[in-house]
Amino acid sequence: MNHSRVFIQIALLAAVSSSAGAAALQVNVAEASGKALPEAVVFLESASAKSAAKPLQNVEIGQQARQFTPQVNVVTAGTSVTFPNRDNVRHHVYSFSPAKTFELKLYTGTLASPVVFDKPGIAVLGCNIHDNMAAWVVIVETPYHGRSGADGKLTLANVPPGDYRLRVWHTRLPVGAPALDQPVTVAATNSNAAIRMPGLEP
Repeated sequence: MNHSRVFIQIALLAAVSSSAGAAALQVNVAEASGKALPEAVVFLESASAKSAAKPLQNVEIGQQARQFTPQVNVVTAGTSVTFPNRDNVRHHVYSFSPAKTFELKLYTGTLASPVVFDKPGIAVLGCNIHDNMAAWVVIVETPYHGRSGADGKLTLANVPPGDYRLRVWHTRLPVGAPALDQPVTVAATNSNAAIRMPGLEP
């Protein structure tokens, strides 16, 4: 577990969740300087969240204009992912990450067999032909996850009240660094979480 400190403030909102027994956690992610941080992966972990997690359906990471799209991905453990090549050149997709090691040797179009991301962690993807291509897959064991938008904000909806680990990861963390970690209690009413992430690389 990474014990790097994440600065977080929780503020309860007056609005009550529209879903009985669950609430929305609105998350605002920023750099240590306070600048909004887009494309941060945020997720809530707990034993009950792990029990509720199910593989996602119809997930794909495409290759277009010699780039992966999307470059940052978050999936639940057990999710099958297809890798359609929409370029007019062949790609050789691979990952040597402990979370998932695989190779899709030179191909065009869409291969018949998807890749199953079956255990939690972070997989870094590359192309053996085009060194500038990179993507990341964050594999989680919770249904409560998302990515921050251009304004650094996202909402985790329908979260049952309880105690969780709030995890935050970004591509600008040092290579191999796990998601940052902080305990958080989700109340029965909607709440806000303001997070500042230290230790990001330029």
